[in-house]
Amino acid sequence: MTVQFGRWNFEGQPPAPDYIEKVSAALAPYGPDSNESYSEGAIRILYRAFHTTKESRREKQPHISLSGAVITWDGRLDNRANLISELRDSATVNSTDVVVVAAAYEKWGPSCLGKLIGDWALSIWNPRERSVLLAKDPLGTKHLYYSFDNNQVTWSTILDPLVRLAGKTFEICEEYIAGWFAIHFPATHLTPYVGIHSVPPSSSVFLRPGKHIVSKYWDFDPGKRFRYRTDAEYEEHFRSALATAVQRRLRSDLPVLAELSGGMDSSSIVCMADVIIARGAADCPCLDTISWFNNSQPATDELPYITKVEEKRGRNGCHIDLGTQRRREESHVRLQSSFMAEFENDRLAATPISNRPATSEIFRRAKAYMMSQGHRVTLSGLGGDSVTGGVVPTPTPELQNLLARARFFTLARQLNAWATKMRKSRLLLLWEAVRGFCLPALAGMPKDASLASWLNTSFVRRNRTALRNYPSRVKLFGPLPSFQDHLEALDGERRLMEYCALSPEMLREARYPYLDRDFLEFMYAIPREQIVRVGQRRFLMKRALVGIVPDEVLHRRKKTFLQQELQKDNPTECPTSAELGQHIVGSSIGIIDSNQLLEVVKKVRRNEEVPISCLMRTLTLESWLRHLAIQGVLTDSMSTKRQGHSSSLAMKELRTSAQPKSSVS
Repeated sequence: MTVQFGRWNFEGQPPAPDYIEKVSAALAPYGPDSNESYSEGAIRILYRAFHTTKESRREKQPHISLSGAVITWDGRLDNRANLISELRDSATVNSTDVVVVAAAYEKWGPSCLGKLIGDWALSIWNPRERSVLLAKDPLGTKHLYYSFDNNQVTWSTILDPLVRLAGKTFEICEEYIAGWFAIHFPATHLTPYVGIHSVPPSSSVFLRPGKHIVSKYWDFDPGKRFRYRTDAEYEEHFRSALATAVQRRLRSDLPVLAELSGGMDSSSIVCMADVIIARGAADCPCLDTISWFNNSQPATDELPYITKVEEKRGRNGCHIDLGTQRRREESHVRLQSSFMAEFENDRLAATPISNRPATSEIFRRAKAYMMSQGHRVTLSGLGGDSVTGGVVPTPTPELQNLLARARFFTLARQLNAWATKMRKSRLLLLWEAVRGFCLPALAGMPKDASLASWLNTSFVRRNRTALRNYPSRVKLFGPLPSFQDHLEALDGERRLMEYCALSPEMLREARYPYLDRDFLEFMYAIPREQIVRVGQRRFLMKRALVGIVPDEVLHRRKKTFLQQELQKDNPTECPTSAELGQHIVGSSIGIIDSNQLLEVVKKVRRNEEVPISCLMRTLTLESWLRHLAIQGVLTDSMSTKRQGHSSSLAMKELRTSAQPKSSVS
């Protein structure tokens, strides 16, 4: 969670001191452990540390290499031992990560990026070439944004300085909103603001006056294969790869906290970490767990599985009852909150993520526990479900592989087996496989998007691809269809991580063992039949983790999630037409048809059936856009002028609607 910032004025004047002071204040909550900077002529680079390893406490950043390149590094270098061996005299076992990275850059230049394994983001100012190089790891676990024009380039770990201190207003990026609205999350290179970009995963951005080059420096190899004679060999490799992924993320000089949900992914991380710690192979002092559960719904109660893992490891973790806390908070919210409650804080919500959770009891309890134990690193099972075959078993990738390789006899046999298991016709299963090779237009619009009749038709037409989750067809003569399927699922994980902004209220570094580069390379390179067998989820994972994860967890049914919907008999959660007012910001920027939206709101108040989840998402969007307008972020033409009303009148109404109900006369 270390943060970095840089500003380079092309015309030679140094950034204004008051501007740098404001930027430093914005960065301060995210990096409490140091306040360092580099200044030379027209460039200024800031760095604030959040230490998670013993090596990071010895780092001096920004780091100046032998050639004069100025490097800021936010990350954890997992293959430092191998790199040190290759670099020999340039780095030693006592070198910090940034020193190893600098030595790699000195030796290999930008081509070193593909050699850096771990979670990281870096910036390199090269005074000799007068250029800036920005880059992120292949999985996109870190954030790094940038903006540029004819006069300057600015980059930052967080969006706030690029937005609030830009000295100008912004238009909203329609494609970002379309990706967000479809609940698939926006593309990784986008931000909500036209002119502000995100460095994509596995890519570098080269910037200098008149040049802006985005290049992919590394990608998974579709030709890589792991083929063994026995299932036992696959199991051994799986255990080894997962153990390495977990061990790398246990690198911390403070206790590590793992999220334990009771599912396969989080449970396997915790149990594997215990094995590693017992062997004395972990850097961290100990591993604690935190669990959220809801026993108000028996179908979703995970506490029995959480307990089984805790019994195996011989220690309990922190438990938070979501059902009880949410009932209290929902009651409080219904009585006291306003339509704008999600974004009532003075702090800028740079993305449409509510800045309200920091005040919730659930958040406060988790934060208090982390602070009491000194946790700065958390482990998450994000990404495990898709790569290990945890979703509902489907024969489609396997059948597509057989079609692409023209193995028709095996195809017929597997069709029979899957059709019998799933109780579906063979022709239907075959068609589902064949359809993936067809044009994406055959897939149609997502269900939620098609139901949103209040979306502006021009907006839908302009952003159809993003609303459809960037569909693509399977290439018949490209990499194996199962490999293509893996990359498509990974793209979704990357977009989710890009969307989740850092929180200064919860200082932590989130780590994801199932998104380890080497682990993914192994899983992408083995036969599909090892991951999923006919009607069997997680076929390899369940075999490999016998004796490590409790049997009750290994053989449990898939976790059930019940989507929370607005109750028909409680329409008070939806604002009235009067609360929404006549100035719908989403309408002024061409996203929402205000007349249609107001009509749907009236239907809700009359207890008529409407697509609730899509409506609530639209209201969140409108609330956030009003927050941006009040913060002075949106251009006047976007927030008011298109509707023909004066800016002052519209802003007065927005500020009034943003006040709590109790204070509005």
